[in-house]
Amino acid sequence: MNSDLETIRRSFDASAGLEDRVDAAFRHMRGLGFDGMIYDYTPRAARADKRIPIPSVFAQRNLGDEMWTRWSGDEYIRMDPVQMVALSTSAPFLWSYDPEIDSVIRPLLTPDIAPVVAYLAERQVYSGVTVPIHLPSGDFATVTGVTIGRGRLRRSGASRVVADLGLIAHLFNQSAIELIGDDTLAIGLTAREQECLGLAAEGNSAKEIARIIDRSIPTVIMHLNAAVRKLGARNRTHAVCLASRRRLI
Repeated sequence: MNSDLETIRRSFDASAGLEDRVDAAFRHMRGLGFDGMIYDYTPRAARADKRIPIPSVFAQRNLGDEMWTRWSGDEYIRMDPVQMVALSTSAPFLWSYDPEIDSVIRPLLTPDIAPVVAYLAERQVYSGVTVPIHLPSGDFATVTGVTIGRGRLRRSGASRVVADLGLIAHLFNQSAIELIGDDTLAIGLTAREQECLGLAAEGNSAKEIARIIDRSIPTVIMHLNAAVRKLGARNRTHAVCLASRRRLI
């Protein structure tokens, strides 16, 4: 690489916000020949059933502003073959949506992932390199560099690029989660709001929660509504999902 380890680390430290650090990572990745970048992070262990978690943080560069809505909101991420592989390995890997290329995702190129293929094909994204990051706490992230156009990324001669991207990805993720912990996951739920959401997650109604915590039903509803508002959720069920995803309950 043209930049040494400390130069890369300083470039992240010099960026005040998460989006700025994503920009810094993308600059380094463009130096490796990548045209786009995807970063996702979820602060909890993967489910026992291996279902792909919806990330708490999703950022991309040069791949369409609506990608966040598709991958997180419409849950394309759950049918994304690259994510399927990343969930089960800790080693960086090359992938290609070209059926003529024998890449690690080739067996997963089935008709049910057509929405993912169509979105990427519209943007001429056919190949890339993904670095899975499994932290000791169970947190999971991926950093992906993509190339635009067919035939841009081949196995031959790619080992150095994969190694360099792996270094950038780990340094970037370490710098990113320092900010994620402060800015994204710290929602500010009170202990009582967390307790009520936790009991709701177990299937209890507001009336049942009121009995368990020895408070009135209107008080419980007030706590639940406050949690929904703070989490930016659509409803109580959505709030439970978001709180669980962020390990708040």
